[in-house]
Amino acid sequence: MDSIIEQLNANLKIVYRQSLDADKKLDDLQQQGHGKFKALFPAEAGFDFEAKRFKPYILDVAADVESLSSDGLDEEKLKSTVLKLQQLLQLLATFK
Repeated sequence: MDSIIEQLNANLKIVYRQSLDADKKLDDLQQQGHGKFKALFPAEAGFDFEAKRFKPYILDVAADVESLSSDGLDEEKLKSTVLKLQQLLQLLATFK
């Protein structure tokens, strides 16, 4: 279980660094009059909220990982967390 949590945390660090750059690009686009959207992810993406920047999504996944670490490994929670992390990585890849 520790190796799973370590791997999730390692991926979170990568996603966090990429999200800082992506959020800056989104800010720049919005200042130029672009980026007129409601949320980065649709409602069916597994997140319980909508946001126009990556940071809230990263914090949500980090909270899920923390919950997995402290409450024990719940298979459904793990699947949900990995899916969220995968979606973040895929969307962040489009900002490179």
